[in-house]
Amino acid sequence: MTARRPLFWTMVVGALAAGLLGGCASPALVRVHPWERAALADTAMDPNRDPLGSGLADHVHVSREASAGGRSVGGAGCGCN
Repeated sequence: MTARRPLFWTMVVGALAAGLLGGCASPALVRVHPWERAALADTAMDPNRDPLGSGLADHVHVSREASAGGRSVGGAGCGCN
């Protein structure tokens, strides 16, 4: 009976931690004020701000990970289609 108590308390503490940390991800808590939107709309925040660089990085990723599929690439990574 005493061997189950540490497991029980570990699960209770884990559930409380998940509940507390999960509350931080609530959409109601994430608010962007109008004066903050200019900083978020900056070109430095755009993930595709350099189309050539993004295309080259995508090409390298597809060349190395072609066996995973996706991005309209067929084959098994061996070079045959």
